[in-house]
Amino acid sequence: MPAVHRTTLRPFVAVVIGGLVVAALAGCTAGTAAPTPVAATPTSTPSATATPTATAAPTVRPALGAQANHAYFDQIAAAVDPATGGRGVVDALVAAGFDKATMEVGFDKTSVNLDADSVQFSVRFPDGCLIGQNGPKSGGYHSMFTTTISTGRCLIGATRQIDW
Repeated sequence: MPAVHRTTLRPFVAVVIGGLVVAALAGCTAGTAAPTPVAATPTSTPSATATPTATAAPTVRPALGAQANHAYFDQIAAAVDPATGGRGVVDALVAAGFDKATMEVGFDKTSVNLDADSVQFSVRFPDGCLIGQNGPKSGGYHSMFTTTISTGRCLIGATRQIDW
């Protein structure tokens, strides 16, 4: 009797297992229902028309000190071609409004007449110095803010006279 019972249950078990597999697979692949299109209804919202405003060009603000002028110093000095040397940087800073009388610049040539690896330059403010360095062997342009040294200057060592 158990043999007869097994043969009659096999098709039933196979159908149940097959149905469960189909249901499981259908649950895995069932996507979300397609969105129902909704008619757009126009709404009236006030639109603000942007009026262009003139942005003031950056300028040197000596009264605010070195730190407040650091970004502008960087903007000008970083744009100078290092091949123009110290004079190119000084001229660009002067054209941008920095005071030449407060500047120092290093030499473009070494003591044995080789091109300097980089040129250092600075602008002194009452609260400290903006010091920049640019050159092919220094990894490009770098700058910093620092206090003046004990001599009241910004750069250590010999600097060239800015007489142009």
